[in-house]
Amino acid sequence: INIPDTVGYSIPEEYKILISNLKNNVTNIDKAILSVHCHDDLGLAVSNSIAGFEAGARQVECTINGIGERAGNAALEEIVMCLKTRSDKLPFYTNIDSKKITNISHLVSTITGFSVQPNKAIVGKNAFAHESGIHQDGMLKNRETYEIMTPESVGVKKTSLVMGKHSGRHAFKDKLNDLGYTDVTDDVIQAAFGKFKILADKKKHIYDEDIVALVDDSLIIDNKINAINLKSLKVFAGTGEPQRAEMTLDVFGDIKKTSQTGDGPVDAIFKCIKELYPHDVKLSLYQVHAVTEGTDAQATVSVKIEENDRTTVGQSADTDTLVASANAYLNALNKMLIKREKKSLSKDIQYQKVKGGV
Repeated sequence: INIPDTVGYSIPEEYKILISNLKNNVTNIDKAILSVHCHDDLGLAVSNSIAGFEAGARQVECTINGIGERAGNAALEEIVMCLKTRSDKLPFYTNIDSKKITNISHLVSTITGFSVQPNKAIVGKNAFAHESGIHQDGMLKNRETYEIMTPESVGVKKTSLVMGKHSGRHAFKDKLNDLGYTDVTDDVIQAAFGKFKILADKKKHIYDEDIVALVDDSLIIDNKINAINLKSLKVFAGTGEPQRAEMTLDVFGDIKKTSQTGDGPVDAIFKCIKELYPHDVKLSLYQVHAVTEGTDAQATVSVKIEENDRTTVGQSADTDTLVASANAYLNALNKMLIKREKKSLSKDIQYQKVKGGV
C-alpha cells in the first residue's frame, strides 16, 4: 500500500506519525507492505522516507540521482548509504550493491542528459573531495576524521594520471575494467581507444573522467547506425560580424554542404543541420559541462529535442565544444529518426491487422 507525499509538503515528524497511525490502527495491516513515496520540494524526501520506515514502512520508492517531477524524488543512493553508514541508528538493510552506485548514477546522467551537481551527496564529483586546509590535515592524520564512508564503498575510483599518449591498448582495457566497464564489446573498446590516442595528443593529462566520456561516446555510436553524420565543421566567431558555420553532413549516404549565420556559433551550427536535413523539432535542453578542469578539458554536451509526443536526448564529448554540440544534436536527431521509423512500422502493423480482419 503506497502512502505518497506527492507534493513534498510533509516534514519527517508528521510523516512518521502518519505511518505509525496506519500501523497501529488499521486491521490486518501486518498482511500488507507499506510503501513510502516522497518528493523533494522542501528537500526532505530522504528524511521523510527514513521516518517512514522507522515507523514500519518496508518499501521505499526512490530514484537514481533523485530525478523526478519538479524537485525530484527521494534519492536511492542517499537512502542506501544512510542505512549502511548509520546502521547503529537504522537497523535495516537492502540487497543493493553500493559499489555500483557511482556507475549507475553516471549511466542515468548520460541517458537523461541531466548532469549531477558537483556537491550532490554520495555521487557528486566533490562528495569525497577535501579542499579546506584543516580537513586535509585531518585526512592525512586519520581518514575517518572527515570521511564517514569510503569512496570505494560507492564505487568511486581514485583519479590517476597514469594514462598518456604512450599507453597501449592492453593498459587501456585494464583501465576500463578498473572504471567498471567490464562487459563492453571489442568494437567499443577499439573505438574508444582510437579516440583516446587522439585526445592524448591534445591533452597533457588524461583523467579517468576523460576516459569515461570517451567510452560513453563510443557506446552511443555503437548502439545505433547513424543516418546523418558530421563530416566537417568550420566555425567563424568573434565581435563585429555575425557568427557563421560551414558544415558538411553525410545524410543517408548523400554528402551535403551549407553555410549559415546565427545568433552565436551554436545557433549557426544548428541552423546548418536544419538546412541540410529539414526537420521541425523543439530544442528543450542544451547543456554543456566540462569533464575535467583546465582550458584543455573535454566538454560533454547534452541536447534534448521534442517532436509531437516523442523526446530524445543526444550527448557527445570533445575538446572542441562546438564539435561536441553538433554531434550531440545529430545524436538526438538520429534517435528521433529511429523513433519515427518504429512508430511508422507500428501503425503499418496495426493497419495490416485491421485489413486482415476486414
